[in-house]
Amino acid sequence: MIGVTLFALFTIMLLGGVPIAVALGLAGATAIVLADQSIFAMPTNVYAGIAKYPLMAIPMFVLVGSVFDRTGVALRLVRFATALVGAGRGALASVAVLVAMVIGGISGSGPATSAAVGQVVTRSMVKDGYPRSFIASTVGAAAATDILIPPSIAFIIYAVLVPGVSVPAIFMAGMFPGILAGFAIIVPIVIISMVKDFGGKARTEERLRVWTTFKEAIWGLMAPVVILGAMRSGFVTPTEAAVLAVAYGLFVGFVVYRSLTLRDLYEMLVEAGELSAVILIVVALASVFAWSTSTLGIVQPIATWVVGLGLGEYGTIGLLMLVLIVIGMFLDGVSTFLILLPVLIPIANTFHWDLTWFGVILTMKIAIGQFTPPMAVNLMVSCRIAGVSMESTIPWVVWMILAMFVALALVVVFPDIALWLPRAMGLG
Repeated sequence: MIGVTLFALFTIMLLGGVPIAVALGLAGATAIVLADQSIFAMPTNVYAGIAKYPLMAIPMFVLVGSVFDRTGVALRLVRFATALVGAGRGALASVAVLVAMVIGGISGSGPATSAAVGQVVTRSMVKDGYPRSFIASTVGAAAATDILIPPSIAFIIYAVLVPGVSVPAIFMAGMFPGILAGFAIIVPIVIISMVKDFGGKARTEERLRVWTTFKEAIWGLMAPVVILGAMRSGFVTPTEAAVLAVAYGLFVGFVVYRSLTLRDLYEMLVEAGELSAVILIVVALASVFAWSTSTLGIVQPIATWVVGLGLGEYGTIGLLMLVLIVIGMFLDGVSTFLILLPVLIPIANTFHWDLTWFGVILTMKIAIGQFTPPMAVNLMVSCRIAGVSMESTIPWVVWMILAMFVALALVVVFPDIALWLPRAMGLG
């Protein structure tokens, strides 16, 4: 009964517009009181929830995203990718996806990438003959790859919460599935563009040269290499790599591009501090919620019930897929992991699934939910920038959702898509 009250109270508050962190904390505290447990367990769990060294990487990666957003890296990447891909039907839309994938290797935040890429490509795509609803669909779907391509804040949270999973290992495991997801999205984009004659309408006065634009974009292209290469070398931890990435971004902004000022630095620090505080408050109060579910014996009965349905491995994955995609429409990846991992990990252990691979497919499911109407967080941002309603994107985004499903199915059926790279690098 207490378990039902816990989840019902959280759902009611969430639907009532209560912030996620507050809803998690209040629901957990209520369950503690109803179970006649000491309320002093709450501050202990709040502190324990965020007193973890890997979580220090989150503010740094958030700051990295802000730094590269303000330096104009996204614009330079668009120019280089446009020169590389060329003009024509579907070309600029494909460029938007490719740029979002590179930005994902810098920040790891879907909504932030949706905003950064949307602001850069929307005007150009409108001039090139794309409908605004199609632009919003493309940017929202492309930004979903960012929680898969390392560094990923969702992956950091998963590695912190799941024993036996390291941050470097799941970072590497997300690389190929993230790239696969990006190219899967490009397929329907190109087909739709060719059928509907989208793109190729704008005429530039001068042809963009690949070498010239490459020299402008090289500093942005090198950012993921610096982050991942530093971790792979063994000289730095993921947290230290995040600090290194910030230093690299500030060097590019102040010395190379000279597009940053001290005022920009102050504003970026404030912005990153506010966003990091939101994420870490959710982590802290979700720890109370998770402690309540485990201590009060709520988790194991749910896991036993799911396993007892007799659906088998693939049937259970299919059920979890549907549930997580629906939840992903309403919650970000961090919140979803914090709430559901106590239930999901026992299910994975029952079937003896590799927990690193399991984390990747869970994240892919959440990524699909982030651009699935009606409550898609990435799509909300891209629709606001494009100036269209979310309903208008449905005829286009549904094909991108199906393409992402195909990518997810391939990773489920062929686990080595995710596991080969960390094993080859000695991480798995």
